[in-house]
Order: sequence, then C-alpha cells, then structure tokens
Amino acid sequence: MKKLIIIPLLLFTYISLGQTSQKIYDIIDSVSAKRIEKDIQTLVNFGTRNTFSDTISNTRGIGAARRWITSEFESISKNCNNCLDVFYQKDFVTKEGNRRVPHDAWVVNVVAIQKGTKYPNRYIIMSGDIDSRASDTMDFTTDAPGANDNASGMAGTIEAARVLSNYQFESSIVYVGLSGEEQGLFGGSGLANYAKDNNWEIIGVLNNDMIGNIKGVDGVIDNRTFRIFSEPVPANETERERQLRRFYGGEVDGISRQLARYVHKTVKTYMPEMNPMMVYRLDRFGRGGHHRPFNDLGFAGIRIMEAHENYNQQHQDIREENGIKYGDVIEHVNFEYAKKLTAVNAINMASLASAPPTPKNVAIGGIVEPSAKFKWDKVDGAVGYKIYWRDTTSPTWDYSRYVGDVSEFTLEGIVIDNYFFGIAAVGKDGFESPVVFPNKVFR
Repeated sequence: MKKLIIIPLLLFTYISLGQTSQKIYDIIDSVSAKRIEKDIQTLVNFGTRNTFSDTISNTRGIGAARRWITSEFESISKNCNNCLDVFYQKDFVTKEGNRRVPHDAWVVNVVAIQKGTKYPNRYIIMSGDIDSRASDTMDFTTDAPGANDNASGMAGTIEAARVLSNYQFESSIVYVGLSGEEQGLFGGSGLANYAKDNNWEIIGVLNNDMIGNIKGVDGVIDNRTFRIFSEPVPANETERERQLRRFYGGEVDGISRQLARYVHKTVKTYMPEMNPMMVYRLDRFGRGGHHRPFNDLGFAGIRIMEAHENYNQQHQDIREENGIKYGDVIEHVNFEYAKKLTAVNAINMASLASAPPTPKNVAIGGIVEPSAKFKWDKVDGAVGYKIYWRDTTSPTWDYSRYVGDVSEFTLEGIVIDNYFFGIAAVGKDGFESPVVFPNKVFR
C-alpha cells in the first residue's frame, strides 16, 4: 500500500513566488497607442487648457477639456457596470498673493475611483495634468496645445482606466486629471488635502508629467528609458526620526523611494526591454510636479516621465526663430512610447492594488552579532513575508529571502553593519507590498 504524502500549502506558496502573473502581461498587451493618440489629439484640439482659460465654451478652454475628460471616465464606468465613481474635486484660488494667478477661479480636478473589493480605503493614484500653458503662464488666451506637457500624461491616465476597469482589485485605484499645475501645483494640493481630510490610506501616487517625447534637446533619441523621481525621506519627518537615521540608516529609504524601487522591480520583471532610471531627487533641478503636494503631507509619491526632454517644446508659444521650431505640438509626441509608459503605470497599479498591506512595526536587531534579526506585525491578507537586503551603496534591493507566514526571522551569517534591510508582505497570488525599512531597533 502506497503512503499518502502531504505537501504543505506553504511549499506551493513558496514555489509561486518565482512565477509571474499572466494578468500583468495581459494588461501590458491591452494598452493601445491608437487610443492614446486619439485622446491627445482631442485635448490638443481645445486650443488652450490654461487653468484660467474659457470655462463656458464646449470647444475651447479648460472647461471643455475637463468636461470631456469627465465624459470619458463616465463612458468607461458604463462599460464596467458603473465601476468608477466620477466626480469633481475643486478649490477656489485668488489672484491676491499668487503671482501666477491672473484672476480668481476654481481649480477643478476630475477624479474617477475604482473601489477595491477588500481594502476600499487604500488608494493607489495615477495622475495626469489637464492644464497647459504658453510662454507667459499668465496668458490664458493664446493657443497652448500642450500635446506632450501634459496631454500625454492625461491620455495615459484615461487609457489606464480603460484597461484596469476590466479587472477587480483588492485596493482602490484612483485615476485623476489635476489642474493648476503650471500656476503652483494647486490641483495636487487640493486633492492631497482632500485625501487627508477623508482619511485615505494612500499606497502611493504615480504622477505622470510628460510621457511622450523620445528626442531630447541634446539630440539623444531613446524610446526605452524613462525617469522615476523620488525624494529620499518624507518631508514631514520628525526631528527624532532624523536623529535616528544618523545611527541606523535610512537616508535613502523613505516611502517614496521604496515606491520608486517597487516600480523599478516590476518593470524589470515584466517589461525587461524598458530601462527605468531612478533619479534620487524630488523632481528635476529646481522644478516641481504634482506628486510634491502629496509628499508634503507625508504620502508616498513619485514622478514618472520621459528621460530626454526638449525644452524648445515646453512652455513655448508656437513659432519659428532662427530655424528652430518652438511649441508643444502633437507632431513631437511618440505614441508608442506613451503607450509603454502608460503600461508601466498600469502594471504597477495592478500589482500594488492586488497586494496585501505593508508589514507594520518592522524592527531590526543584531548589533555586534553575526546575524541580522527581524520582527514585525502580521497584516491581513498576507500568506508570508519576504526579507530584502542590499549593499549600502546599491540603489535597488538585490537580495531576498521568502520566510513564510512568520512574524520574526534571523538571517544567519548576514552582518547587520554591511547591508540595508526591509520587509515586504506577500499575498496568495504572489503580489508583494512595497518594502518597509525598519523603523525600530531591538537587542
């Protein structure tokens, strides 16, 4: 008589960790360059989308643009059995005290929320900017097509909604068109405060600003590389947290940096032809983007954008001088590249929204010992946990070990002084949370 051999479920879970998800590949294949091109052209056709432009016309200005975006989200929702909650979030800004505001106006964001099935109050956000500008940001009547800056990011956000609305996710996904970026990040500030006031638990913000240009002002042509900007530590960290970093590390391990590493890893796994370039700064030198207001409130947020900018095609009146053509017109947008960066966003939102919450109260020990020790609080939805570590000079998590459904573990023979460490929660389908850098020390 043959013996019945029982293989623990944990083994199957462990084996599945090395596999990829067909769902993620299907999402990549579903993103359409033609639909993105059509949406960019529609946005360009509004003439100008300056935040302070016409709000009455149905064919020109910011009002017509945001109503069209709303109609697109509503159409997507209709096709997925009303799976999107579409609404306006707005704040009133005044000319007084704002040097880039020509007159008092409402700054209106268009928001579409796909509610999660298990964690409806956990949100991953993808944003694009609705507004555009001419050379003079106070000029709200001159044509400012804003094809790449930032009809590309807005079109990518709409396309991501089309694709991901065909699936259900445990956490909520927010697709949003933000306004007032060119005048002072007003739209991002408004939504960030709205999220805080409504106690949103934000997993991360993926701000897409210019995802369609492949030819830089320096002549470099590259349709595979893109930049991920992330700040090192939260802007609102406490003095106590700053002091602890001097002794225990974490100078480049804040929640936004972990989100950047997550995107990097997901892209290298599912889109190996792409070259994600992590840039260790909040944004471009001296410039800003709509993830910053979220960062200011302590939320994780990054900027995803093209690697090679062309400054002749940003914030410029349409003209030709000395043989150089200026202006952000649609002829300069590469739709296949915009498709790739839209897919980058879509697969990371799908992965994050399918993963369990991050481990809580992650603690590390092993001072003057031959092994690194860890403790953490288990979280709902996790079937196990994964310890990550890297050389202190490495930008990415290079080593990992799945340790099962436990709340403490010791890495034998790994000296705590020589590496940085973190813990991720793993769900039943293999999707992982962002890595959490230890915030406590034990002996």
